[in-house]
Amino acid sequence: MPPSLHQVEVIAPHFKRRLSGVTSTIIQLVPVQNRLGQKVVTFGPGLPSFLPSMTAGDLLRLWAPPEGGRYRVWHARRNIEMLPGILLRDVCRMPLKLVFTSASQRKHSAWTKWLISRMDRVISVCRKTASYLERESTVILHGIDLQRFSSAPDKAAAKAQLGLDPQKHHVGCFGRVRHQKGTDLFVDAMIRLLPNHPQWTAVVAGRATPKYVPFEDELKARVNAAGLADRILFVGEHTNINEWYRGLDLFVAPQRWEGFGLTPLEAMASGIPVVAADVGAFAELIVDGETGRMVERGELASFASGIEPYLASPSLCIAHGTAAHAHVTEHFSVEREAKAIGAVYRALLDAR
Repeated sequence: MPPSLHQVEVIAPHFKRRLSGVTSTIIQLVPVQNRLGQKVVTFGPGLPSFLPSMTAGDLLRLWAPPEGGRYRVWHARRNIEMLPGILLRDVCRMPLKLVFTSASQRKHSAWTKWLISRMDRVISVCRKTASYLERESTVILHGIDLQRFSSAPDKAAAKAQLGLDPQKHHVGCFGRVRHQKGTDLFVDAMIRLLPNHPQWTAVVAGRATPKYVPFEDELKARVNAAGLADRILFVGEHTNINEWYRGLDLFVAPQRWEGFGLTPLEAMASGIPVVAADVGAFAELIVDGETGRMVERGELASFASGIEPYLASPSLCIAHGTAAHAHVTEHFSVEREAKAIGAVYRALLDAR
């Protein structure tokens, strides 16, 4: 049962309608946080109706502290959400403590630096993100839903259910089809490698937004020119992406830039090793040589050399996939993430 407003201790604002990584984080975390007793509501558009939420009219009720407490936490994840928190606390004098989660891996503007300086606590999603901040932060790596992302009990059946050949091995790249995501690197690596590994098929799952349809069309033209249209499959966007992971034997994360990046965790939780570019938090998620391989960002030759040992030895996929599943299960559950965030909240709410 969602908390009533007089019980609420944490507000998670969301001020963009466009689906993003922040949206996915809130959707995944808030139900778990409430299950753990953290009493969180969301505020803003673009979120599903099943999440507990407050209205604009409820803002007037924030002058009163929560039942049994002195403060509430306003947990922002964007600039556009930090600023209202500052106004509510410092101008309206509401009893709020401000938390900001940073996922950015670039130098911050003077405006962003000022906003961050006004926060009571800052969380970084990985050590690389923390290195760009000019103040102390708590590093809390994202987790994932280990019930949704899990190993296939029968790999052949998982492939057949998706319309894939259960007698073949499959390597996949999932996410938006665009240059930033490195889809072209994956396709070019497959064009180079697949002719020497006839038992393998490549799968590109994800949507090309209108701006990037010409980019996708160009990739398909390269595939057709290489005579590999039946072995490099563009399957589009799917809501059952967890089932597509289970149909793979190897996953490739070729992003040129990433704030954090959940796809390697989702793949490893599904018992699949990952070959990933050194971007985002990937180096903090993958145990190089045990659960996958780290390769150079944007370098086709590095990707090809990282992928080929797995194509040459499916047994290596099984060994590293087993290790990957154990690694994620132990270290990257969403419950672990929620508990770590809850500890930040409690330090603020219990402070005297």
